[in-house]
Amino acid sequence: MSDQPSETMNLLLRWHSGDRSAIDQLIARDLPWIQQQVRKRLGPALRMRGDTEDYMQDAMIEALKYCPRFVSRSQSRFRNIMARIIENVLRDKNRWHQARRRAMSKERRIPSDSVIDLDPPNESVTRPSEGAQQNERELWVRLALEFLRPDDRKVILMRQWESKSFAEIAEELGITAETARMRFHRSLPRLGRKIMELRANRTAASD
Repeated sequence: MSDQPSETMNLLLRWHSGDRSAIDQLIARDLPWIQQQVRKRLGPALRMRGDTEDYMQDAMIEALKYCPRFVSRSQSRFRNIMARIIENVLRDKNRWHQARRRAMSKERRIPSDSVIDLDPPNESVTRPSEGAQQNERELWVRLALEFLRPDDRKVILMRQWESKSFAEIAEELGITAETARMRFHRSLPRLGRKIMELRANRTAASD
């Protein structure tokens, strides 16, 4: 199916403004494709879940509620992002990822009107304020986290958002403190590269 820029953008903007019917339309339009893509990437154990389809719909609703607010003119780009986030929710145990995302959205208190445009114009005539720039950086970081490998994503969240020591991280993950430290420091450049890829429109579902 070809991209439908105006429809995707309009639905996301309506959702951000509080129109619940917009999320219902996004689900009806895109969830079947997203489910197909996620099933291809999930292991056999997860595919055996009897409630996978319902869980994917719930995960899509949660993602649109608690993930960084973004807009895009591209239907395929929107689908790819949703597929990756839903895959993360299904892979993480005990809905840890879903709960962590909710907590992040509350802790950071980014203004509700902060939205990142995934398809910005090449040039802008206005310069955002320092506060707006900080909010935008925060949103890019949180979105890029969704595209990291689970081990990288988890160690960054535990260290940066939960302020855990490397000894505490090591105990929870069943590794040594030095391994936790190395994993964290190796994950930061990967996060930086992922932010650059997202901003350059290079990230796809196959990442």
